[in-house]
Amino acid sequence: MISTLLVANRGEIACRVFRTCRELGIATVAVYSDADASALHVREADAAVRLPGAAPADTYLRGDLIVKAALAAGADAVHPGYGFLSENAEFARAVTDAGLVWIGPPPSAIEAMASKTRAKELMGGAPLDPATVTEADLPLLVKAAAGGGGRGMRVVRALSSLGAELEAARSEAASAFGDGEVFLEPYVEHGRHVEVQVLADAYGTVWALGTRDCSLQRRHQKVIEESPAPGLPTDLVASLHESAVTAARAVGYRGAGTVEFLISPEGRAHFLEMNTRLQVEHPVTEAVFGLDLVALQLRVAEGSRLPSTPPEARGHAVEARLYAEDPATGWTPQTGVLRALDVPDVPGLRVDAGYAAGDSIGVHYDPMIAKVIAWAPTRDAAVRLLAQALRRARVHGPVTNRALLVRSLEHPDFTGARLDTGFYERHLDALTAPADGERYAAVAAAVADAAARPGAWRNLHSQPQVKGYGDHEVRYRRTRGGGFELVDDPGVRVVDARPDRVRLEIDGVVRPFDVTDHGDGYVHIDSPTGAHALAVRPRFTDPQDRAEPGSLLAPMPGTVVRVGDGLAAGAKVTQGQPLVWLEAMKMEHRILSPASGILTALHAVPGRQVEVGAPLAVVNEVMAEATQEEDTAS
Repeated sequence: MISTLLVANRGEIACRVFRTCRELGIATVAVYSDADASALHVREADAAVRLPGAAPADTYLRGDLIVKAALAAGADAVHPGYGFLSENAEFARAVTDAGLVWIGPPPSAIEAMASKTRAKELMGGAPLDPATVTEADLPLLVKAAAGGGGRGMRVVRALSSLGAELEAARSEAASAFGDGEVFLEPYVEHGRHVEVQVLADAYGTVWALGTRDCSLQRRHQKVIEESPAPGLPTDLVASLHESAVTAARAVGYRGAGTVEFLISPEGRAHFLEMNTRLQVEHPVTEAVFGLDLVALQLRVAEGSRLPSTPPEARGHAVEARLYAEDPATGWTPQTGVLRALDVPDVPGLRVDAGYAAGDSIGVHYDPMIAKVIAWAPTRDAAVRLLAQALRRARVHGPVTNRALLVRSLEHPDFTGARLDTGFYERHLDALTAPADGERYAAVAAAVADAAARPGAWRNLHSQPQVKGYGDHEVRYRRTRGGGFELVDDPGVRVVDARPDRVRLEIDGVVRPFDVTDHGDGYVHIDSPTGAHALAVRPRFTDPQDRAEPGSLLAPMPGTVVRVGDGLAAGAKVTQGQPLVWLEAMKMEHRILSPASGILTALHAVPGRQVEVGAPLAVVNEVMAEATQEEDTAS
């Protein structure tokens, strides 16, 4: 029997495993980097061991340090979570060699399936050879052999870019998984990403727990997942289940794993990979089957048998990943203090969070704040419940993808189950358009601020008071009864106002607005129709206003990985040329030249950390005619 468990991970998955351990009476041990010293998973554990440093390569990818931590803390088992070392066979062996229980499949199964190249060969396929691919093979997908989650993954649509994309993918994979091996496979356009959860014991029983659709992705990382996958023919589901069970049996699998497929528009299933670990999206399967997959992992590791058949599925579950990122600016990661995280507590909803109010979201790790899961008897009801919960949630602090999630769940293609991996490529502009109602939010913020600063009504007609929020200027006057009169907003009347809550009558309909000012230069306005975070004008400055013309500023905090070969002040650059590579939250981001011209300054230095808005380079644009004359003269 397991008495003390160390989780070799961080964030929400560590917290989620700890929750099951508490229910089973198992003591818990966390590991933490210096950047995570006060993180939620550390606070929730019974004991914690420091891993010196901040970068994953120095901390969560150091299997030797993690094994030492488990022994020092008196743990008798290790759960790898997902990502990091969860699919590393050598780490699994190191755990068992130290006399600890490994919560996962045998190392031999990991070796057979965790390398995507070997897994494809086992399932009758083979990766493409970069040296022999032609234009006819396009588009191509570069993938990391040792991990998932979108890291080390690139779509190649032109052979001329293949070399650069392979290099970028190798670098990103090495940083995320400690293994830079990548491979090529055909990229299926407009396919559906469907997977099967498997669970196996040591006695030959293998469960196939329904299907999950994970087609809504950005940068090949899942955003919204659901179970069961809607609209699949019964014979296709049976075929996927059979393939998944066959794969598990072929490698002597034990524990929880996921077999992933890409379904072409014609309905053909292509094997993608087997993830030899628990998946981020496992809660939707738990909700539909009424199971605790972590508890079952632990029982299987303790030697228990599974029943011969799994329980019957019921209802439908949908999960949305709440990220600290801005979808409107290329999904750039965001950092800062999470001021509030409150999701309505209603039946059918579950929240798995890795952060709590007051925690700081940094640059070193994945930007996922939490997962919100909704279950209901039908798909329509589950989708509606999740969309409304996200709309009413209070999420204050860094920019998040919350509005995008709500709009995605309510998009006709999603509600109609017309799903494929190109969803965001087609609809991103519409899904990130400025939200309606921002003007009313600004009015509510101005009136709430005035309510917090009592002032006397004057019998004489006075000049209106003026407050600025974001792009909005709000003018108002105080009235005899202590109320407020809006100057520039016909059809809007202030019903009542407190410093934290304002009710406005808008075209005859009274709507409440909750207003919160955390003193960080932004005011947050939440209402049943949506949420807004508006900059308070006197405190808001744009780094672009102070930058030298032609400056390229860091769009996010991160670490400079490298700069373009041969680049130095005075070099000629062309529009779209990669100049600087930034790594933020385990993903690489290329900073491109906005125009053709002369690089007059290069501030970026490999290895240096930069804050958002930091100058990286300066490009002075040169008109095409002038450039041509120079080339002719030379």
